[in-house]
Amino acid sequence: MTTQASGPSLTGRSKSEIEADLGANRDRLAASVAGLIDEVHPKRIKERTVGRIRAAVQARVDDTRAYFFNARGDVRTDHVLKLSSVVAGTVTVVLAFRALRNRRRR
Repeated sequence: MTTQASGPSLTGRSKSEIEADLGANRDRLAASVAGLIDEVHPKRIKERTVGRIRAAVQARVDDTRAYFFNARGDVRTDHVLKLSSVVAGTVTVVLAFRALRNRRRR
């Protein structure tokens, strides 16, 4: 079985074309493997997860800040009063339950 060094092959491509295709495929495969390793590496997974959590927390902080402050930075007193009422109501209910519980224990 003999092969030609640089003549056309059975596919109609020269040896240098086939070698160039193999080199390009090798480079694409190496890039794919490197990307896969980067995607599944525990350190990168941790970094992406921490980034998503930080973004979510920052979004919540921004939403909360926007709820209590308007665009100029002034306090939205109506919302502060609503929150104060909820806190006062919650404290009242908790204290009432404690008082009832303490009466039953006596």
